[in-house]
Amino acid sequence: MYQPPAFREDRLDVMHGLMRAHPLGMLVTAGEGGLMANLIPFLIDPAGSEKGLLRAHLARANDQLAALRAGAEAMVLFQGPNAYVTPNWYATKAETHKVVPTWNYATVHAWGTPRILESNDWLRQQVGELTDASEKSRAHAWSVDDAPEPFVAAQMKGIVGLEIPISRIEGKWKVSQNRPAVDREGVIDGLRQSDHPMAALVAERYKPASD
Repeated sequence: MYQPPAFREDRLDVMHGLMRAHPLGMLVTAGEGGLMANLIPFLIDPAGSEKGLLRAHLARANDQLAALRAGAEAMVLFQGPNAYVTPNWYATKAETHKVVPTWNYATVHAWGTPRILESNDWLRQQVGELTDASEKSRAHAWSVDDAPEPFVAAQMKGIVGLEIPISRIEGKWKVSQNRPAVDREGVIDGLRQSDHPMAALVAERYKPASD
């Protein structure tokens, strides 16, 4: 990925944090059928390998399974908040008018060699942990145990497990770091007016000139 120094993010805990907060990853493979991509929710296990282990499951009927079984390197893209940035938010616009629109975003790309797992115990744990992670913020969380066990067992026959030990990982936080302080303040204010989550990311990386 194109990573100008100002936007580069190398901290593993920060990248893992985005992956947890935005677990729906784009799984990309290149097999005999060419490039293929599917959106799949992932869990990240930071202790599973040096850079983390991605775990997921997908439909047994998914055509991408052939490329995954072949063992070629796969890529998973995680997209965090993103927002259009209008030049009208820049204080410097009034000075020169030499400003253009842009798009702010945060993203993580991870690569690794996939492993397919078909153990019922592994699959049962995977769907349980993924469900728990997604339901934990709800007042009345649903659990896989709430469904009849024969029904759950039947559903699991239609899926296979996927593990990807991360061999390479890159992060990019393009959140107005290349703009003057007064312009960053304008971006933060503009995004906050619509309660956009990108406002927090810009503010997090912003250091006032007086600091």
